[in-house]
Parts: sequence; structure tokens; C-alpha cells
Amino acid sequence: MPLLFVGIDPNTGDKQSPTVWADVERGELVLQGWKPGPELEAECAATEVPGHAVGIPEGEAVIRIPARMLRIVREACDVLESHVR
Repeated sequence: MPLLFVGIDPNTGDKQSPTVWADVERGELVLQGWKPGPELEAECAATEVPGHAVGIPEGEAVIRIPARMLRIVREACDVLESHVR
């Protein structure tokens, strides 16, 4: 099954398009967002999280999406919950 488009940043312009999809087959949210600046990425990498090594593992990335997209992220969660058991 292809990705299900859920929504795009309502304030998007021609060059920016944070987007949310639901991958029902894999049971995953797929997020497209802005790359963090070096300071934010370093802060995330340095933050200690219980049960997790410090740093950003290979194959993972930090992204930013605006708070105005929370409704869209919630909708994507609802889509996944209705398809994945």
C-alpha cells in the first residue's frame, strides 16, 4: 500500500513543505520537516535519555515541524491506529 498523505504545513510556501504521511503497511508515521541548525542538532545529540546511548544513531535524523501541524500529526496517528492492530 502506498503512503497515505495526511497533511502539509498550512502555512507552506513554494519552498517549504513540512509534510506528514502514514505508512499503514509498516505502521509508521513518515515526517518531512526542516533540518535543524547545528546548535539544535548538537543539543539533541548531547542529551542523555534513559536507556539510550548519547548521540544520534546512524540512519536517524533530527527534524523540526511547526506546532501548527500538531492536528495533522494527531490525524496521522489516528489513521495508523485504525489500520494497525
